[in-house]
Amino acid sequence: MTAGRWLIAGLGNPGPAYAANRHNAGFMTADVLAARAGARFKAGKFRTLAAEGRLAGQSVTIIKPLTFMNESGGPVTGVSGFYHLGPDRLVVIHDELDLPFGAVKLKLGGGDNGHNGLRSVTGRLGTREYYRARIGIGRPPGRMDPAAFVLRDFSAGERKELPLVLERAADAVEMLLADGLAAAQNAFHASDPPGEI
Repeated sequence: MTAGRWLIAGLGNPGPAYAANRHNAGFMTADVLAARAGARFKAGKFRTLAAEGRLAGQSVTIIKPLTFMNESGGPVTGVSGFYHLGPDRLVVIHDELDLPFGAVKLKLGGGDNGHNGLRSVTGRLGTREYYRARIGIGRPPGRMDPAAFVLRDFSAGERKELPLVLERAADAVEMLLADGLAAAQNAFHASDPPGEI
């Protein structure tokens, strides 16, 4: 991939009440990536926490919007505009109901699949053509409302697997930056993830 800055946006809801929710898998992965980059989150521009560093030989700005999930697009587009970055330099990390727990998938473009954070980002960017790192959280049990399910904490069994899942998601993002989408998809889509059930 070409050299230059990347913006990596982990999606979630701010505040301790939401910190361990399934919907905050993007925030959790952003924390792993910031640690790998030797960077600390600080109050950033456009209502974000931001960490600056290098990953996979690339300059990165990692952000966690301080708005709620359904308003994530404002902070993401604010920071991308500040650095004059096109959507081809944006990776959004988010939870995904339609993947089994532990699965990690990468893609470019596509719909929002009912995810309010993606809907907000796409709406503010005016394009769907940005990279997504999707972290499987599984479907809600029985007739539980998906909106309630994503705001529940991971189960005890899932919490045991979660560190490995987050490391795998961070690996996928780093490989995307280093080697491009096709190579990263080949590596991460081919095998069953360790946490898949």
